[in-house]
Amino acid sequence: MVRTVPEVPKGLVPKVPIMPAPSAPAREVLTVSELSATIRDALETKFTNVWVEGEISNARLWNTGHLYFTLKDSASQIKGVMFRSALRYLKFKPDDGLHVIARGKISVYDPKGEYQIICEHMEPRGFGPLQLAFEQLKKKLAAEGLFEAGRKRPLPALPRRIGLVTSIDGAALRDMVRVLRRRYPNAHLVISPTRVQGEGAAGEVARALKLVTRVQSVDVVIVARGGGSLEDLWAFNEEVVARAIAASPVPVISGVGHETDVTIADFVADLRAATPSAAAELVVRRKDEFFSHIARIGERLDGAMHSRVHRLESRLHSLEARSGYAGFPGRLAFRGRHVSELASALRQGVGHALARQARRHEALRRSLDQFDPRHRLAAVRTRLVSREAQLAAAARRRVSLVQGRFGGLAARLEGLSPLAVLGRGYAVTWDAARTRIIRDASTLRPGDGITVTLERGALDATVTKTHGPNH
Repeated sequence: MVRTVPEVPKGLVPKVPIMPAPSAPAREVLTVSELSATIRDALETKFTNVWVEGEISNARLWNTGHLYFTLKDSASQIKGVMFRSALRYLKFKPDDGLHVIARGKISVYDPKGEYQIICEHMEPRGFGPLQLAFEQLKKKLAAEGLFEAGRKRPLPALPRRIGLVTSIDGAALRDMVRVLRRRYPNAHLVISPTRVQGEGAAGEVARALKLVTRVQSVDVVIVARGGGSLEDLWAFNEEVVARAIAASPVPVISGVGHETDVTIADFVADLRAATPSAAAELVVRRKDEFFSHIARIGERLDGAMHSRVHRLESRLHSLEARSGYAGFPGRLAFRGRHVSELASALRQGVGHALARQARRHEALRRSLDQFDPRHRLAAVRTRLVSREAQLAAAARRRVSLVQGRFGGLAARLEGLSPLAVLGRGYAVTWDAARTRIIRDASTLRPGDGITVTLERGALDATVTKTHGPNH
């Protein structure tokens, strides 16, 4: 069907309504920081608690204590960070190649525009975290040689002092004390109490071990606690306890848990015991066993001595039976008498020689006494004292004589002194410059300055009028 459009007459233009042009929408322009913050807010709002499984790579522990790493699988990867506050609760060390499950929230690292997971918890995939930490520390300490048999020290046979590092309230302490008192009552026990379970117990065990080894004469130390789960015994799987045991100056016995329990402390200690009671039994032997051992040694020694005496007697009898031995006792007696005579003569000769030396020594001593410088010094000292007394008397006489002469001269000087004249009321008149004495009033004019010296002090004056000698 064809539709025909009617023709428009010439000269006529159809009126078409004019519609306004649509306006462009307003643009919202964001800065890079604003866009990154918006994406971060969206991710942190939606992914607040996610679990991610992957393999750790590029793990780096910074000096701030934070751990930076990458989680990856066969197709993808994501950056991750675990801050120090969360990392300190991990029992194992996150290493490259370890397959883990991490829990955290997704966020954006603004400076690089990268999204990452802020990890709050991590556990190994298919392997308990405590067991993994146990294996990691065991491998590390074994590589350092702390498990070598060559560094293990033997226990003393009868220790004088035994150190016990355990809980003061635990059954392990009571068991060890009971065994030690029964088997070796004379042992001196030094107890260093500590917590053996819970947060911070490992540090307390290490400090208690260091303290007990500082006690004088402690010969051996037992580190012990009763049985429990892996978590209960974990303090003895910490590196600080292993280092403290290795650094101990005395042998250490580890008696932690039951027979089936194995800890890092067992590998480092000089001897491992299945239980605390077994550790106490190992540290000392039973007293009667020790005495029995001494008795057996004494019996063997007596038997050996009797056998040797019997052999020597048999040999002596065989020698006496020989023909050359006839008359030997008589010759031996004669030689003994001769030796006695020689010894007596020697004693007499030595006595005479000593007496002569003593007399000579006495004579020399008397001769030396005559020339002893101490006697001469005493005589000289006596003469010096006498001369000193004479010198002092002469000095006193001389001083008295000089003092008499000095008194006479002083009296004459006092009589001739012009000051004595001044004392009788006279004065000395000087010119103003004190360079000459005024003896004639005609040498002065009214207005001239003069200085008058009196017996006590002086005064300045001005001449107002002069008079002649007959005034």
